[in-house]
Order: sequence, then C-alpha cells, then structure tokens
Amino acid sequence: MSRVRVWLALAALLLAVPAGGRAWADDQVDVELVLAVDVSYSMDLDELALQREGYMKAVTSPEFLNALKLGPNGRVAIAYVEWAGVEEQKLVVDWTFISGPKDAEAFARAIGGAPLRRVYRTSISGAMEFSAGLIEHNAIRGLRRVIDISGDGTNNQGPLVDATRDDVVGRGITINGLPLMLKEAAGSMLDIDQLDIYYEDCVIGGPGAFVIPVRGPHEFADAIKTKLVLEIAGVVPPKPQLVHRAADATRVSCAVGERMWMERWGN
Repeated sequence: MSRVRVWLALAALLLAVPAGGRAWADDQVDVELVLAVDVSYSMDLDELALQREGYMKAVTSPEFLNALKLGPNGRVAIAYVEWAGVEEQKLVVDWTFISGPKDAEAFARAIGGAPLRRVYRTSISGAMEFSAGLIEHNAIRGLRRVIDISGDGTNNQGPLVDATRDDVVGRGITINGLPLMLKEAAGSMLDIDQLDIYYEDCVIGGPGAFVIPVRGPHEFADAIKTKLVLEIAGVVPPKPQLVHRAADATRVSCAVGERMWMERWGN
C-alpha cells in the first residue's frame, strides 16, 4: 500500500471516531461497568421511571464523582442496557467514559432521553451473557470488569442462571445485584419471597460480589448510589448493613423461576 493510501486510511479512521465521552479501543479505565436494568412487564411504568431516575441521580451525585478520583486512572467506562426475555436486550447508552461532572451529566441525559419500554419474560442469564459480550468485545482495558444487574424477579427463560453466572465469573467478570422487592410476593405466581437471597445464591459472583436489596421506592436512589460507589472505588458505604455478600451455600433452588413458569404456562 502506498504512503498516500496509508494516510487516507488513517484519516478515515480518525473521522469515524465521534467526539465526546465515547469509549474506544485501547483506552484504559479503572472499571468497565455494564448497568443491566430489568424492563420486564412485572415492572410498571412508574417503577421503570423511578429506576431510571435513580441511575441518573447516582451517576451525577457528589459521592459517585468523588469515588472516580480514587482510581489510578480517574475514569470509568459505563454502558446502560435494558433487558427482559432471552432475546430482549437493548444497549440504550453505549460505552461512555466518565471522568467528571460533564461526562456524568451527558450519560444521565442519554438515559433519560430514551423512551421507556416494557418487554415480556425475565432472562437474567440472557442479560448476563449479553452484558459479558459487551465487555469482552469493547477493546477497552479495564482494571476491573463488572456487570450490575437489577431486577424484580427470578430467571424464567433461557439458560440456567447459576450456570451462566459461573461461566461469566470464570471469564474474569464480577456480577453484582440490585433485587427490587417493591411488591408482596403473593401478588404474582411468578414472584418469590426473599428475592435478595435468590440473588445472593444464584445471580451474583466474582471477587467482592454483593447485593443491595431495594424494599421501597424511597430506597431506590440511595441504594443505586451506594452500589455504584462500591463498584467504582470499593468505598465502604455509610450503611454497611445494606450490603449483602454472596452466600457460602445455596439456600434456594436456582431453577425456581423456570419451574414456576412451567407450572403456570406449561412451556
């Protein structure tokens, strides 16, 4: 290839890279973090809006922005994903560098600007695998790699959740959880008591993995903020009793969601 053609190729690559906070190949960050957010029909529109508002407030909070400064690179790469059934994952906000208030505010606006949607079924395993693929194929070099899963129910479609969790963790990715326990389990045949225990036993894994349950709408913003600060910098939260670690032994069946779905629908 001639020198002119080489320069033209390089120029084309440079022109293809957008401005702003977008994260691209060979960029080093302290954490690569996928925020994987449940948008299944078990969440009503008010809860979906509250959930989004919680993430928007968390990434722009002083606590989160201060936590960014504690890492050796002073910046992270975050992607925002919405998920439901096994083939229903959507990258709502692509990988974005956040190193200060302007980046954080732009990321929050991008979350808020996307239309709310609801989709059938709940495949936590599908969300895990999709999010892991985003991390493994982004060419960003993160000191830590984390998937942050929020949801209000058990896995009822797709591969077994604990087997998928073990596979993803074996690839060097930590999975944390935000179980949303806003409704009484008796309200639906597909709900279970102690969703936080299910998340501890079947969903989270990897070094330092943890769960922060949300038991009321008023807890959303604080829980999300606490979780993001922990994930970004490992800072001890002001209320450590909120944080639950992975269990040493399984206390619930990790196939409970699939079993309840079969009993109700038969397929």
